Amino acid sequence: MRILGIDPGLNTTGYGVLEITDRRPRLVEAGIVRGTSRASVTARVNEIHAGIADVIKSLQPEVMALEKLYTHYDRPTTAILMGHARGVICLAAAQGGVCVADYAATQVKKTLTGNGRAPKTQIQLAIQRELGLSTMPEPADVADALAIAFCHFCTNGGTKGLAPCP
Repeated sequence: MRILGIDPGLNTTGYGVLEITDRRPRLVEAGIVRGTSRASVTARVNEIHAGIADVIKSLQPEVMALEKLYTHYDRPTTAILMGHARGVICLAAAQGGVCVADYAATQVKKTLTGNGRAPKTQIQLAIQRELGLSTMPEPADVADALAIAFCHFCTNGGTKGLAPCP
């Protein structure tokens, strides 16, 4: 089984694919999809959609683990813009026949580190350790995406095995 973890962003969207073999996660590929920062929102969401659709097509995950939208009430515009990014990511998943599981950032951090408010560096180090990587994954968006995929692995069976989303 392959799990695609996504850390959505309008400028930088992190992704990471874990393959579960012998009831253990193994890194297949990780990277970022960039929306051109000076481009219109329309152009950026198109770039994100195309990039994630390409990842789905080439790596063929069975499930996408996606970070839930959260924003502070002082920043409603941020929530709206992030909603655009999440929307096209979900569209790419639907078009690729991949089901989506949502996880709150605090749940991901707590699953990985035991602390729902863990800083980004702690997440990067924990993912490096859990996946046996020689270096810390960078940028942080990639580590976050891998952490989201790892959270799905742990939440849905861990070493007992996984089933695709309902």
